[in-house]
Amino acid sequence: MESLPPEKRRSGEDSLWAVVAVIGRVIRIAEIFPNRAQALRDQAWREAQVRAYASFLERTDQPAPRYMIRPIRRTDLPRRWKPLPALGFLHGNW
Repeated sequence: MESLPPEKRRSGEDSLWAVVAVIGRVIRIAEIFPNRAQALRDQAWREAQVRAYASFLERTDQPAPRYMIRPIRRTDLPRRWKPLPALGFLHGNW
């Protein structure tokens, strides 16, 4: 049986799109969305925020997170998951 793309699945299914932040080997789910287009917009916004602070990150020797999107099931979210601010790593929210 062929799997349907996430955009074509029934709305009752448990599939979402996650914007994932990566620093080194640490991976955090930054935000989740019901569709890929919203996740791509959020990823672009987060990347722009990191670019805006690039010189600060270099001066303070802080690694910049990389952002990517991945499909995720609601059941795979950590129990007490909360959205990660785009620059949360600057305030110790990483």
